[in-house]
Amino acid sequence: MRTATTREGLEDASPKHERGQFRGHVSITSVGRGTRLVSITKGIREARVRITKRVFHDLAIWMIAFGLLIGLIFPLLVLLLGVPRETALTGRFFLSCLGAGALAGGVNFALARLVVGSRMRLLARRMTYVEENLLRMTASGDMGQCSPDECMIRVDSEDEIGESAAAFNQLVEALERATKTQTAIRSFSDALTSQLELDGLAAQALDQLISHTDASGGAILCESVGELRVAAAHGLVNSERLVENDHIRLAVRTGVAQAISIPEDIRVSGVLAEFRPNEVRILPATYKSIPLGVVVLASARAFDEEALVRMDLFRQTLGLALNNAIAHDRLQRLAALDPLTGVYNRRFGTERLHEEFDRAVRMASPLGILMFDIDHFKRVNDTYGHLVGDRVLMAVTSVAKTILREGDVLVRYGGEEFLAILPAASAEDLRLIGERLRRAVEDTSVPDGSQIIRVTISLGASAYPNQNVEREDALVELADNALYSAKESGRNRLIVSRSESPSS
Repeated sequence: MRTATTREGLEDASPKHERGQFRGHVSITSVGRGTRLVSITKGIREARVRITKRVFHDLAIWMIAFGLLIGLIFPLLVLLLGVPRETALTGRFFLSCLGAGALAGGVNFALARLVVGSRMRLLARRMTYVEENLLRMTASGDMGQCSPDECMIRVDSEDEIGESAAAFNQLVEALERATKTQTAIRSFSDALTSQLELDGLAAQALDQLISHTDASGGAILCESVGELRVAAAHGLVNSERLVENDHIRLAVRTGVAQAISIPEDIRVSGVLAEFRPNEVRILPATYKSIPLGVVVLASARAFDEEALVRMDLFRQTLGLALNNAIAHDRLQRLAALDPLTGVYNRRFGTERLHEEFDRAVRMASPLGILMFDIDHFKRVNDTYGHLVGDRVLMAVTSVAKTILREGDVLVRYGGEEFLAILPAASAEDLRLIGERLRRAVEDTSVPDGSQIIRVTISLGASAYPNQNVEREDALVELADNALYSAKESGRNRLIVSRSESPSS
């Protein structure tokens, strides 16, 4: 029984196992056949389209083969037209039909080669021309070598050939736009890198922005000590009012560009521009997300897409350039200031004196010079030390700043010697201001522990045109001689030069 059962079980199990194997085998074979069938079908389709590696050779083969096929079928067709069998089914007639079919295929191929091939050759020549000039155009930025007449193809067919020509022309136009944009960016970058002074940088940047975006006018505002100021403007009326504009303040605060479109049928009173703008773009210039300024561009017509792309690229470069200019300006200020007293140092002071003297000569306006130094300052240093001496220098500087007028320039000319440049100050003005300064210093005290240190100053003054001098250094020499006279006559006093020249 066990044996029978086992055999029976085996007999029952065996067919199932075999059936399972058979099903699996059939399934796999079906998949394999299906895959091979798809591959064969795809191969037939590819073989039907492509025979050689040349499209026109394939076209010639298919056209001649089609002509031969027509030549074979034609004798059978003419039987339907009543042509006798002994005429239509002869070898000579078959050969004539085959020759005519082959000739028709060859003529069709020649016509296709003439019509289509000429267009393809023209397209290939233009592509080669563009390729040869691409690097040269990129380096020079000159698109004149690939003008529409030189590079583009006339589109005169509404088929695949026409579509290919149109696509090629679009490629050439895109290349021209890209090259012009690249040239504009290079020109913009070159203009910015040639300037480190903030106002000069802003003026050049604005000129480039207007030129490359076809704007009609604009302005650049820069941040200065927490406030916006107009650094450059062109084509705008009352440009100083821009700092009060809410759109500009919003752009600076958020760092998001603002677009203001003005419909043609609306007249806006108080428009800043000399023309009636159609669109105004406000572009914040930032560096590492820190707002440094804002660009305002106005146009009598809406800006096109290319202009908007250039604006975005330019303002990124402008943000970096503004950061460099601001850093340079701060370094210039630091280089111009005396580190102890915070007033201008001698190098920068003499430059300012030269500028002010030239302005006084051009405008025929007065210019006054006050030179003063601290009496017996060496004694202060020797008695109380240099730290106390530095405190005395800072105290005298602070007093002088309060006495001098707005617009006057105070310069640390030497160790304890100072030079004050007073534009539009006559000899009488120098006398009044100098006496006020002398008395204010005399009343100033510098505490040092339980001790109170008091100092006095001696002053010498000279004024243009009271003194008939041709150079600013002659005016300084007159003031210095007057200062020496003040010291020689007892110190703590002011002497205004009355000499016409240092030698008199």
